[in-house]
Amino acid sequence: MAAPRKTDTIAAVATPPGTGGIGIIRISGSKALAILQHLFRPRNKRKTLQSHKLYYGTVVADDGRVLDEVLAVYMRAPATYTREDVVELHSHGSWLVLQSLLAEVFRAGARAAEPGEFTKRAFLAGRIDLTQAEAVIDLLGAQTASGMELAVEQMQGRLAEELEPVRQALARILAVVEVAIDFPDDDVEILAGEELGKQLQAEVLDRLEQLLCLADQGRVIREGVHAVIAGRPNVGKSSLLNALLREERALVSDIPGTTRDTIEELISVRGIPVYLVDTAGIHEHDDLVEGLGIERARAKLAEADLVLFLVDGKAGFTEQDRELYTLIRDKKHIVVLNKMDLLADGESDGLAAGFAPHPVVRLSARTGENIDGLQEALYGVLTEGLSMTERPACAPNTRHRAILEKTRAACLRLRDALRQGAPADLVAVELQESLDILGDIVGLTTPEDVLDIIFSEFCIGK
Repeated sequence: MAAPRKTDTIAAVATPPGTGGIGIIRISGSKALAILQHLFRPRNKRKTLQSHKLYYGTVVADDGRVLDEVLAVYMRAPATYTREDVVELHSHGSWLVLQSLLAEVFRAGARAAEPGEFTKRAFLAGRIDLTQAEAVIDLLGAQTASGMELAVEQMQGRLAEELEPVRQALARILAVVEVAIDFPDDDVEILAGEELGKQLQAEVLDRLEQLLCLADQGRVIREGVHAVIAGRPNVGKSSLLNALLREERALVSDIPGTTRDTIEELISVRGIPVYLVDTAGIHEHDDLVEGLGIERARAKLAEADLVLFLVDGKAGFTEQDRELYTLIRDKKHIVVLNKMDLLADGESDGLAAGFAPHPVVRLSARTGENIDGLQEALYGVLTEGLSMTERPACAPNTRHRAILEKTRAACLRLRDALRQGAPADLVAVELQESLDILGDIVGLTTPEDVLDIIFSEFCIGK
């Protein structure tokens, strides 16, 4: 089967599957207008369709059947998302209707778009850089308002803006080195290695370090963390999940072993997505089904980024608690002393002191007392070591971070070469390598197979 051509006209449903008020079919390419003219019958007859204006009419199949009433818009290149001619058909949101319309579009000369192909064409046409294209994925998958805002900032090209001074600094240093190569016998010392090394540190390496710190912060905002609620039976794990969610999500009972499977729900802790996992109480058992739940709980504990270790403050720290605590004591965790509504003031002080220096939160999952205190403790543990005074304007993702680290390594070699008085031609090679690596972030030097992987993460129609 021949590989899809970049010059093909492509089409796809651009709205999610299911039933809705409106569904959209997007068409991009040189045949877009011809396909629209072939299928669309405007209510008010016109000789030509003007660009960027909506027209009401019907889509008619080749056999004369009216498939649906639609609003159609033709957008002439280059003032479009892909910088190609683009057509959109806004129909009723029935999946059957959309598939019928799409089939006619294919018969009229378009082919099915690949995942992310519309955005890939926007990138290849130079309308957006690769960081902006990746931000589209982040926006579609954002789980919190902070994640959404970060993605929008990235879509505006903020990361590329932050990287441009770094790239310019490397280019200026390269220009000096190339002069030294062109005039090797000049009496004046052109290649002042020590000074260029200082310039490299101040204008390139220091900035790379700042961006790498932002990458850690961005990862937490984008991807979130998995926090497992763990403890022996009947300490209030399901009650704590309900209290954090502020809804009755998990079944609560005084009967031990009520939770026999894991329950996972998402909350936002000051803009950070936290996936809460309620697990079965880990203890000795004879029940086969309960045992399967406990095994799943152990697996979730092993994978957890953070553990909320729940202890019944009224019953104290039992032998069962002690055995379970040995499983999680080396993981990042918060000790949660529950059922404080049943204790007098100060009665839990000794129990809390026994877990020092790990963070301890005292609360009542049943009444909701100090749930906000637990959220604050969660935020503190999740952002430990990160500068979270405000949401970053840009934050490199995992791919960007790998490239920044590779660029930093190349620049450190370059700095050492400058300080050691290495020949100008060797310094120039190191500089060019640093520039090429950095260019991979925005897509200037990104191989085609890497681009295919990045855009394959998109949904079809975007």
